[in-house]
Amino acid sequence: MLSLRKICKNYKTGDTTVEALKGVSMDFRDSEFVSILGPSGCGKTTLLNIIGGLDQYSSGDLVINQKSTKDFKDADWDSYRNHRVGFVFQSYNLIPHQTVLSNVELALTLSGVSKSERRKRATEALEQVGLGDQLNKKPNQMSGGQMQRVAIARALVNDPDILLADEPTGALDTQTSLQIMEILKNISKDKLIIMVTHNPELAETYSSRIIKLLDGEIVDDSDPFTCPEPEEKEKLDKRAAKKAAKAERKKLKTSMSFFTALSLSKNNLLTKKARTFLTSFAGSIGIIGIALILSLSNGVQVYIDQVQSDTLSSYPLTITKTTTSTESMMKLMADQRKSNEVDHDKDKVYSQNRMGKLISTYMQETKVNNLEKFKDFLDNNKEIEKYITSIQYSYSTKPYIYNKDTSKGIEQVHPSTVGEYMGLGQMFSMSSDMEGMSGMSSSMFGGQNTDIFGEMIDNKELIKKQYDVLAGKFPEKYDEVVLVVDKNNELHDYVLYTLGWLDKKPLENIVVKVMSGEKVDIDEGQKSYTYDEMLALRFKLLAPTDRYEKQGSIWVDRSSDEEFMKKALDAAPEIKVVGVIRPNEDAAAASINGNIGYTHELATYLVDRVQNSQIVKEQLANKDVDVFTGLKFGDGTNSKNKITEAQKQMLAQQQSGAQGGMGFDMSSMSGDQQSGSLMTESEKKYMQSLTQEQMKLLQDITKERMEMYQKAQKEGNDNKFSDSTYDKNMSVLGYAELEKPSFINIYPKDFESKEKIVDIIKKYNEDAKSDGSEKDAIEYTDYVGLMMSSITDIISAISYILIAFVAISLVVSSIMIGIITYISVLERTKEIGILRAIGASKKDISHVFNAETVIVGLSAGLLGIGISYLLTIPINMVIASVTDVNMRASIPVLGAVILVGISIILTLIAGLMPSRVAAKKDPVIALRTE
Repeated sequence: MLSLRKICKNYKTGDTTVEALKGVSMDFRDSEFVSILGPSGCGKTTLLNIIGGLDQYSSGDLVINQKSTKDFKDADWDSYRNHRVGFVFQSYNLIPHQTVLSNVELALTLSGVSKSERRKRATEALEQVGLGDQLNKKPNQMSGGQMQRVAIARALVNDPDILLADEPTGALDTQTSLQIMEILKNISKDKLIIMVTHNPELAETYSSRIIKLLDGEIVDDSDPFTCPEPEEKEKLDKRAAKKAAKAERKKLKTSMSFFTALSLSKNNLLTKKARTFLTSFAGSIGIIGIALILSLSNGVQVYIDQVQSDTLSSYPLTITKTTTSTESMMKLMADQRKSNEVDHDKDKVYSQNRMGKLISTYMQETKVNNLEKFKDFLDNNKEIEKYITSIQYSYSTKPYIYNKDTSKGIEQVHPSTVGEYMGLGQMFSMSSDMEGMSGMSSSMFGGQNTDIFGEMIDNKELIKKQYDVLAGKFPEKYDEVVLVVDKNNELHDYVLYTLGWLDKKPLENIVVKVMSGEKVDIDEGQKSYTYDEMLALRFKLLAPTDRYEKQGSIWVDRSSDEEFMKKALDAAPEIKVVGVIRPNEDAAAASINGNIGYTHELATYLVDRVQNSQIVKEQLANKDVDVFTGLKFGDGTNSKNKITEAQKQMLAQQQSGAQGGMGFDMSSMSGDQQSGSLMTESEKKYMQSLTQEQMKLLQDITKERMEMYQKAQKEGNDNKFSDSTYDKNMSVLGYAELEKPSFINIYPKDFESKEKIVDIIKKYNEDAKSDGSEKDAIEYTDYVGLMMSSITDIISAISYILIAFVAISLVVSSIMIGIITYISVLERTKEIGILRAIGASKKDISHVFNAETVIVGLSAGLLGIGISYLLTIPINMVIASVTDVNMRASIPVLGAVILVGISIILTLIAGLMPSRVAAKKDPVIALRTE
């Protein structure tokens, strides 16, 4: 039974409150035909919508089978409309893109009825209203009376307790109206029918009860009824009744499956085929762009893999003391493929003007290799000799090389000071100081190594095969070096700046200027030099220890003291350029890393010189005391003067002067010197290149060190500790032992030999692990593999950038799809109202429009991939016709699947807002929309 208890409904219009219903109370029998009469605006339709759960009362209570609806939630009202109530509307409110059978089935779909049962019950309902032979017609193919019969069948299909009819004959002719009223009268024999009408004659003829409304109040009831109150003993416990009601509502909960939502959306989209296709095509444009980029990237990757496997490797397997997880991207191979055409003769050495191409900087993680043990293994392994052309052992003892001529000032050429002038001094110094990484910065200037001096491999026969002598000879002694030009007899202008043959002044703070937007031009035009000029080059060699002087009981870095350095250079051995060489055109690779190659003898000479220096002997003799400060080494935990790791690195740079010639000891300066008034030009330029943060950090470090010295002198050194360590000091001094190289280069004979060497190293690692010495396992670097992977990384990076640009169009098209979905929401507003009237929840409405965007996204993705596959055919034809590269564009299957998924996800996201708008629409207002 249905009861209304003092139902009020108020509407707010601006500041005015309109009372549509004013305390309406009435009870209904389980089966009767009730007609509600009254003039327009008296509250008839509002009352019907409240009884049907489409609208909510402001106060009072709607009681269904003696259960209050005051605590009903949205889901409860949805279930009520689906299972308890059926609607018949004046304008039929059928979904136009669904068949008659599908319209009737829809309510059963929300109830979770199986497909076969739905079809059976829907067919029976249509046969009941005389439309058993019209199942597959669309609503627009039927007359008004037939559509109203379909609406009645839809209302009856879920076997509701109540049938609500709002002007069911208002749009029909007299004869058809009578037919519809006969159907409703028959239904009222076992159901409650409440009909709103303006036709008193029909009401008198067919209704068993007539209720008249006026201004929101009942003014007449022809057959009033009052629900009997249940006996006290029949009343349920209040808590138990609530629990039972909640359980029942949960059992009757409505839910539209996503497949039903897809079906509704698919049928709707098929009614607008042209717009759906154009929308999908617009959405596919971004997919096409990304798919084509992926196809080209994939083709290049396949080609690179092929080149790598076919190339004979003359590049070393490198094992460093501290090996890195990644290497810098190398552009050397790309440079080698450039055109051989030049516009000058090859009678002189010419400069290359390629400065300013900074390629990459990067972070890294390190692992320490036991090179002492591995060197011993290599020296005693006869098998590996079959596969190698040379093994090169290198040491951390860094040569400091200066121009011999000091008349215009001291000119350090190794490590290079060009970076200092450019404003990159700090970055260069960090990379220069990392063990085994002297070649890492070869990509910093378009393939030019920033350290122009490099050690030659200890295989003279191989060197002679790889290089042609243009003038002079190959070096044979430690004090002889050779100048290396490229295949076009050119030297990178970076080399000429480093050697002092080009003025560095234009480079001053060039990085800062470029970053600030200042236009910079350092192209000085092409220069030329004779071979004799090159062979006349002379340098002076210093070991790291030669730059220190003992003052009292401590050693002080004097590299910034010009007078001291001149004396040191006068006493230093002279290095002569004895030859100018060029890579042989037939050589597969060139092994000298740098533009000036020196022999292994120079490296061993430096190791011996450092070992025999006074400062190293003192540090070796007293491993507990820092020779730079006179303080004891701490354990890193009990020093009150402990500073950050970054500060320690900068202190080490200042102390050692080992950072590309830029180090200077601020602790030994006076206040004026620290302010810059007595600084060298090099120091001033370095200070000017620092950012405000770096300058502050440097000042803090200097202040902290000065305080440490003052406290140490005042209080004594017994309870103070050095911030450095013994190992750090030895590293700063360049101390090394010939049995303990810093890195090892193994040069295979060919690619197959490289694989054999790799197998030997793997076997060495397996033996180390099986012996319980896993820490002795060796990590190595394969430069050929790295170069190829670096090229792959560059291609991937370019691909990602292009994809990012193309993705903009994908996002724009997704936004467009969102807009079109919103338009669809506006177009289907009445459908939203119909779905809500038959019990669809807000979530179900969202599903309908989300399903529509999924279909559009899927169509766009599949269309984009299909078009892209077709476009790869002419693309491959063009590649084959204009290049000799055996590369073919092809879209990876996984990539295609992912792109379709991305298309669906983006369109789904774009449709979320419109679907939420649809879900929030008031069903009463939606049903009024035309």
